[in-house]
Amino acid sequence: MRGDDARLASVLPIANYAPVTSMPTYHQSPDISTTAIRHGFFTRQDGVSHDIFASLNCCLSSADDPTAVQENRRRVAAEFGLTPERLLSCYQIHSPDVVIVTELWNAAERPRADAMVTREKNIALGILTADCVPVLFADAKAGVIGAAHAGWRGALGGVLDNTVKAMEAQGAKRSQITAALGPCIWQKSYEVGSEFPAPFLAENPEQQKFFRPAFKADHYQFDLPGYVVNKLKGLGLNSVAPSIADTLPDEANWFSYRRNTLRGITRGGSLISVIMLT
Repeated sequence: MRGDDARLASVLPIANYAPVTSMPTYHQSPDISTTAIRHGFFTRQDGVSHDIFASLNCCLSSADDPTAVQENRRRVAAEFGLTPERLLSCYQIHSPDVVIVTELWNAAERPRADAMVTREKNIALGILTADCVPVLFADAKAGVIGAAHAGWRGALGGVLDNTVKAMEAQGAKRSQITAALGPCIWQKSYEVGSEFPAPFLAENPEQQKFFRPAFKADHYQFDLPGYVVNKLKGLGLNSVAPSIADTLPDEANWFSYRRNTLRGITRGGSLISVIMLT
């Protein structure tokens, strides 16, 4: 076993949410599940893509076969009783930008943003990740949902705050919003350089708690989902459910950009996390 592969094997995956026994495979958070809201954190299984993209790669901008990606997205949409054009996603750029969804858009003209909010029914909001944190939001009473792509840049830059503000502008109340984190890279898998903590400590010195010494000198392990949970709790939401799994070690179920990087691979697929008002 290669050194990097041995390191991957030493980190055990943990899953908190029960899988839904259907095709494709996805997980749900009890915090968000209601009769009026459907959602799912999809695994990489049960798609048609091959090789490094196997198999449920849903990223429109990946180097995968576009026909395979479209079929994968069709399968995801079908799980929600939708046609493929009603499954929306953005061209994600690690920004704090949020789009209010009032109508469908063409995939080729999708907005450059990292979060979406809507009160429209039967439009599925899809977030794409491969280590970053997918966060799904719901205010069932107000009938407003949101979805955010929270990598470290976006989370630090305000994408979570802006998603909640956008939901409020649509009639949601913070005290009624529930949020749930999907699969992402966990602290034990996420090694960063000596310069990495600086912007987080500049934001708040107490955020040192999200860093611990790593295997390499002058390196740290960063708790990205812990940071995201802390951010969300600070926004005064009703509840925040933690991440369901560490993406890096569980290759069978999750795509991981860091796993590929450790192996010298520059391409890879993306998971999709979806939420919809019915």
